[in-house]
Amino acid sequence: MELIYKIRKKAAGLNRKIVLPEGAEERTIQAADFLIAEGIADVILLGSKGRIKVEAERFGLKHITDDRVIDPYRLPDADVERYVEMMVALRGNKGVTYDIAAKQLQDSLYLASVMVKAGDADGAVAGAVNYTGDVLRPALQYVKTAPGISVVSGAFIMRIPDKTFGDGGTILFADCAVSPDPTAQQLAEIAISTARTARSIVGLEPRVAMLSFSTRGSAKHPLVDKVAEATEIARRLDPNLIIDGELQADAAIVPDIAERKSPGSRLGGRANILIFPSLEVGNIAYKLVQRLAHADAIGPVLQGMASPVNDLSRGCSIDDIINVVAITACQTSI
Repeated sequence: MELIYKIRKKAAGLNRKIVLPEGAEERTIQAADFLIAEGIADVILLGSKGRIKVEAERFGLKHITDDRVIDPYRLPDADVERYVEMMVALRGNKGVTYDIAAKQLQDSLYLASVMVKAGDADGAVAGAVNYTGDVLRPALQYVKTAPGISVVSGAFIMRIPDKTFGDGGTILFADCAVSPDPTAQQLAEIAISTARTARSIVGLEPRVAMLSFSTRGSAKHPLVDKVAEATEIARRLDPNLIIDGELQADAAIVPDIAERKSPGSRLGGRANILIFPSLEVGNIAYKLVQRLAHADAIGPVLQGMASPVNDLSRGCSIDDIINVVAITACQTSI
């Protein structure tokens, strides 16, 4: 796929260090070998060096060297002291003591997030064998959200065969993965985060539509009011962002309909980012477009974190891991 090739190429040019907590997992280690060989990312694997070596030999991998593996149970004392001091400073008010922090560092998911927070890695990718909640918990505790953003969300990069939509068939959908019922403030922040994702990963200049079942007051309901309010908040957060709402979906993506329903809109029916009013709507929409329009759905890309942390599906392929690592590297350019 042309877009994935571009993302991988961009990631290679950035040379970011991405930590993979599930280092001995067979898809992960094979993906890591490819990533290193192709120069897409500077990969660090977490896990037992002995076990990872056995797995590397089993698959005939040539690039998984000892210096790319960190065993959470054998961290140098200096690193333990440095990490624990930071962890207690961040979460001592939540009851994290020296002993608790030291114990957390033996958990690869926690160690990965702490490495990212400390600047020893640029991003992290996990989820091949761990649940989403387990991946996100340490990230939210230590990496935390980006300045001005209070909510983590999930965007899908949709590649639609009909290239008249979005930018040559590329449209971003959000939130489709994380926040069930965002407030107006959170919805605005999701719009801002998705615009950043569009720029950093896809290279698009964002044109954001805030979707509803109403277009500019054609219906009256508190749910409509929420989207209209979110649009105004997003404009204040980023006055230069091209954004409009509330809009019905056809007014957002079909120029002729936009001319009739929302004349004068800066979008003009050419939105390349669709922000859905709830997770329920977003998740249903991306799956319908994926199946009915035979679109490729790349993601979810987790956004809103201070540094990128991404979650895999437990059913992911080796290629999926490679692509998510490349996306994670690109997110560091925000």
